[in-house]
Amino acid sequence: MPAHELEILIPADRIRARVAELGAQISADYKDKPVLLVGVLTGSFVFLSDLVRHMSCPLRVQFIGTKSYEGTSTTGQVQLTKDLDSVVEGVHVLIVEDIIDTGLTLSYLKKLIQQRKPASLKVVAFLDKPSRRKVEIEGDYVGFKIEDKFVVGYGLDYNQLYRNLPDLRVVKQ
Repeated sequence: MPAHELEILIPADRIRARVAELGAQISADYKDKPVLLVGVLTGSFVFLSDLVRHMSCPLRVQFIGTKSYEGTSTTGQVQLTKDLDSVVEGVHVLIVEDIIDTGLTLSYLKKLIQQRKPASLKVVAFLDKPSRRKVEIEGDYVGFKIEDKFVVGYGLDYNQLYRNLPDLRVVKQ
């Protein structure tokens, strides 16, 4: 495994506390309405698994896959690699994203799902990096806003490495 210099940006205890807050807020907003959480593979899986344990509203989980990064750089093109397994028409949908960066992936997914006529469509993102936006888009629920740094851990990777780290770390270049 290549050695990268990593510096902790957000420690695991702060992440746990914020995810619990998000779960409570989302549960209060949806109350008894069933919601379909759509996890964006692969980066959102850790955030999603922790988030659902803090949610009390009825929910189902599915995953959708996209690709837009190679190494630390976005390709600027979003490709669908795995579609949803069921119809979302008339369903309350919550996209679960690891990070809103350029906004291209999220914009693509919102348009794709909106065409399928959900009852509602919202976004929860673990991280938001607004300085990198290429399209105007925001999350409805956001864990942390961060500066323009390449981060790993808590599901986010660098060439598929470091997803297992419990905290969020900056890759020193």
